[in-house]
Amino acid sequence: MTIAIFGNAMKPQTLVEVRHILEFMESKGVKVVLSHELRQELNLREYPSFDHSYPKGMTISDLKNQKTDFMFLENANYEPIDFALSVGGDGTFLTSAAAIGQQNIPILGINCGHLGFLAEVQTDDVDDILQKLVAGEYTIEQRRLLNVSVFDKSGALREGLIMSPNALNEIAILKEGLSSMLQIELKVNGEYLHTYNSDGLVIATPTGSTAYNLSIGGPLIVPQNRGIILTPIAPHSLTVKPLVVPDDWKFDIKVSSRYDSFMVSVDGRSQSLSTDMCLRIERASYTIKLVQLGDNSFLKSLRTKLNWGK
Repeated sequence: MTIAIFGNAMKPQTLVEVRHILEFMESKGVKVVLSHELRQELNLREYPSFDHSYPKGMTISDLKNQKTDFMFLENANYEPIDFALSVGGDGTFLTSAAAIGQQNIPILGINCGHLGFLAEVQTDDVDDILQKLVAGEYTIEQRRLLNVSVFDKSGALREGLIMSPNALNEIAILKEGLSSMLQIELKVNGEYLHTYNSDGLVIATPTGSTAYNLSIGGPLIVPQNRGIILTPIAPHSLTVKPLVVPDDWKFDIKVSSRYDSFMVSVDGRSQSLSTDMCLRIERASYTIKLVQLGDNSFLKSLRTKLNWGK
C-alpha cells in the first residue's frame, strides 16, 4: 500500500500529526509520499515528494493532458497511490481534493482544524482509524463537484482564466472589495430565472451546504442528495430565498458591477474577472472519493458539530 499525505506545513500541530502518521505507517510497512512542502519543513529527504502547485508556464492544455486540476505526481516511476491523507482542516481537504482531481484516489481527512465537516477524523482517534484503513475496514462515498467555465461576450470559451475550475463545496460570485452590490443575471437551463441585486451568489453542492452556504442562511442537504443550492448573499429583496435544484441543471451567469469587475471563488480560490465575461456552472464530469470509517456520518456531525438538540 502507498499513501500520499497533504498538510499545511506552516502549522505546528499538523507537523506533529504527520510525524505520528509516518511512524505508524512505517510500523505497518506502508509506503508514504509527502507533499513537497511537508518534506521540506520536516527535512525528510528519505521520503519521495510530490508538488501540487502550478509549475510556471503551465497552460490549461497541459492540465487537460494530465487530467488533473493541479500538478500531483511529477515522477512517473512512483507507485500508484492507494489513498491520500489530508491532515488539517476543511481548507486543507479542499486543497487535497483539487490536487487529486480526476485521479480517482480516495481521501481521508484528519482534523487538526476547527469544525471539520470534511476532515472528520479527530486526532485522538487517529491510531484506531489508521489501523482500520490499513486493514481495509472502510467504505467509499462519492461526492459530486461543480465546474465553472468562462465565456467572452461573443460566446467564445476562454480557457485558462480559471486555473482550477472544479469545486467540491461551492462556487461563489462576489463583489470586489468595497464596491456596491452586484446585478447577477441567472439563467437556469437556458430559461431566465432572476437578476439578483445582492453582494453575491453562492452555488453549492450538498457537501458544501455546511460551508459558506450555511453561514449565509442556506439550507443543509445530506451529501447523498443529488441537488445544487442557489443562495444569494445579502439580497436587496426580502422575497428572494435560497433555491435547491437538480444537480444536472446548468446555470448561465452575467454580472454587472459599477466597477466593471467581480470575484469568482472556487472553494475559496478567488480571482477577479471582467464583467465582459459570462459564466457557466454545471456538474463536473468526475467525483471525489471520500473514505468513510467507523460510525462517522453526516447525521452524527449535525449532532456533535452543530450541537443539534443542545
